[in-house]
Amino acid sequence: MHTILKLNGVSAGYGGTEIIRNVSLEVHRGEVVTIVGANGAGKTTTLRTICGIVRPTGGTIEFEGDRIDGLRSDQIVTAGVTMVPEGRQLFPYISVRDNLLMGAYKKTARATWHQRMDEVLEIFPRVRERLDQFAGSLSGGEQQMVAIARGLMSNPDLLMFDEPSLGLSPLLVSQVFAVIDQIVDMGTTVLIVEQNIVHTLRIADRGYVLENGEITMTGTGQELLDNPHIKKAYLGI
Repeated sequence: MHTILKLNGVSAGYGGTEIIRNVSLEVHRGEVVTIVGANGAGKTTTLRTICGIVRPTGGTIEFEGDRIDGLRSDQIVTAGVTMVPEGRQLFPYISVRDNLLMGAYKKTARATWHQRMDEVLEIFPRVRERLDQFAGSLSGGEQQMVAIARGLMSNPDLLMFDEPSLGLSPLLVSQVFAVIDQIVDMGTTVLIVEQNIVHTLRIADRGYVLENGEITMTGTGQELLDNPHIKKAYLGI
């Protein structure tokens, strides 16, 4: 199985405070892998460290066999890693179309943006209807779809999601996870950080449990859903 992303003993934090410690994980091509855990466990910090926003204080990060832990964020995007951030983070006062074009940042994506736009809008017909509207005028669910579409515009090999269901109704959560399934079918590898453990473990091939900044458990999505500790600590069963 081809390993696309590998973290080996990664530690990182902010202002001298360590948030994640000795985190090791792997993502294989074509997989959906999730990192689950309570709020404040270090899930977002892990993603931010992978994409270069936070510098690791220890360990190594490899993407397609090459070290990326010393690269800038834009270089990591160019290598093929894109993140859909928590809270969408769209540009509210420019059009949906221009928000999407922001995603076609890397040189190879700019060269084929017309074709990529068509491919992306096939997945998001509602977004196609909203192309000329200000992004800030859209509903929360529509904004989340735009944020995912923007991430896809860079044609990433690995697309990472930070809390994609945050603040959405149960119906919209189901729609978001259905879209993630479609993205995987297109050949994109997915890494998800999510508090909605049931939804994410149901679609995940494998998962890692992050508690107090450390990986405490790993297994298939179903194994983790069936685990008594997970049921008690996170599902209240």
